[in-house]
Amino acid sequence: MPDYDAFLLVSFGGPEGPADVMPFLENVTRGRGVPRERLAEVAHHYRLFGGMSPINRHCRDLLAAVEKDFAAARVDLPLYWGNRNWHPHLADTVARMTADGVRHAVAFVTSAYGSFSGCRQYLDDIGAARAKAGPDAPRIDKIRHFYDHPGFIEPFADATLAAIGSLPPGVKHDAPLVFTAHSVPEAMAAASGPAGGLYQAQLSEAARLVAGLVSQAEGRERDWRLVYQSRSGPPSVRWLGPDVRDHLAGLARAGARGAVLVPVGFVSDHMEVVYDLDIDAAETAGRLGMALARAATPGAHPRFVSMITELVRERMGGQAAGGTAGAMRPSRDLCHNGCCRVSAAAARAGTAT
Repeated sequence: MPDYDAFLLVSFGGPEGPADVMPFLENVTRGRGVPRERLAEVAHHYRLFGGMSPINRHCRDLLAAVEKDFAAARVDLPLYWGNRNWHPHLADTVARMTADGVRHAVAFVTSAYGSFSGCRQYLDDIGAARAKAGPDAPRIDKIRHFYDHPGFIEPFADATLAAIGSLPPGVKHDAPLVFTAHSVPEAMAAASGPAGGLYQAQLSEAARLVAGLVSQAEGRERDWRLVYQSRSGPPSVRWLGPDVRDHLAGLARAGARGAVLVPVGFVSDHMEVVYDLDIDAAETAGRLGMALARAATPGAHPRFVSMITELVRERMGGQAAGGTAGAMRPSRDLCHNGCCRVSAAAARAGTAT
């Protein structure tokens, strides 16, 4: 039975002011040959929001909620937080954990799915942070994928129903659900999981489960589809599609008067949600004459917070993985070292902002 003595929240990180934007983007893209003009284009997205990404605020809210839930559940673990790309940097946090005498931590990563950028890269960064901290660095175990956990699915279903309700009366009845996730290069997607294709399979299962709960609540089936967003990188590299904007155009041609975006690939709001969906996709819908609503991400939803506590207790108790809402088996707690590995070229293409 693991003897954990700390909890670590690991996230992507984001700028918290105009002066942070370019240094943050340079961190994200370092060594990947992203043109300066592309960074300037993305920097403009952040500056539309005062140079701030919402992700760090969401992490602070989540940590505060987890701390309260841990106390209610009598989970006695100090909480730490480290980001891959901005303050508080993961390496600095692991160094502080080492100085504090932490020996064995359980880590929750703000990504529900298996893929290079959603899982393997976090594992590699945790390993690099431990190596930098030295031989006394704590062992850090990452919690399994939670894409099909009721604590992830139910908040999305609640948010989807609320988004449907916000549409105009003449539109809401027939509006299809458009589930979105961050696109990645096809080569990266094919390398996800032991047998490949894990990323798409997990996303499809999560979308199916959310749509199922919505159908139960409404007493009827509602059309839905999984699409992708936030593609970047050179045009010569094939990425997962269709793109959300192309899909909205297809719905409009088919006569749809509205749609509900469900960002099922995301745990909380960050720039790919608030810009790529709330601005870019919304502008596309406006040009098409479509009403558009966007479901909220789980963020610090109480059921999502309680899920984290459940997953931590699952690990602390040495129990077999449980807590799934669908037919797929729970993900393994430990990934083998070759899982979701990709070529250097695919990694550069897939993580270019």
